[in-house]
Amino acid sequence: MAAMTPTQLTLRYLRAGGYVAEKVEQRIPGRPGTRPTTRDLFGFGDVLAIRPGEVLLIQTTTSGNAAARVRKIADAELVGAVREAGIGIHVHGWRKDKATRRWVPRIIDCS
Repeated sequence: MAAMTPTQLTLRYLRAGGYVAEKVEQRIPGRPGTRPTTRDLFGFGDVLAIRPGEVLLIQTTTSGNAAARVRKIADAELVGAVREAGIGIHVHGWRKDKATRRWVPRIIDCS
């Protein structure tokens, strides 16, 4: 089985927690000879998750990049509008636990 991406890990984690969750990050093809880029929802969202009474927008990454993603959210032009709408904002920083060899998230609430 191929390694799972942080986004795939987050989707699995959220769905196991009772959320309806979908990837909202878009992949933009590059010009010939260039790499594709990605565009996050509102400038920072990879996954949108809902369950009764709760809406979350999640930025997914590895644990080593979590602090950079928190700064990205803080600097995002639309973060205030997302917060005012009552949407929770989380960063999921994934790492493999050495003892259990399972992927575990570090969840940072940036709401």
